Amino acid sequence: MRSAEEKKKEPLERTGGGMNARKDRNIGDALRRVYSDAVDEQVPDDLLNLLRKLD
Repeated sequence: MRSAEEKKKEPLERTGGGMNARKDRNIGDALRRVYSDAVDEQVPDDLLNLLRKLD
């Protein structure tokens, strides 16, 4: 069994594109959409009120 440090030192495998590259791109697109949606959400008023009390 190898440690995590030993695994980090190994060269990364190349997949050659194709299906794996398409899946990676789809996952990346989905993550960007979720992040964008989260950033665009409004902060609830009760949370804003709590934050104002910290001043």
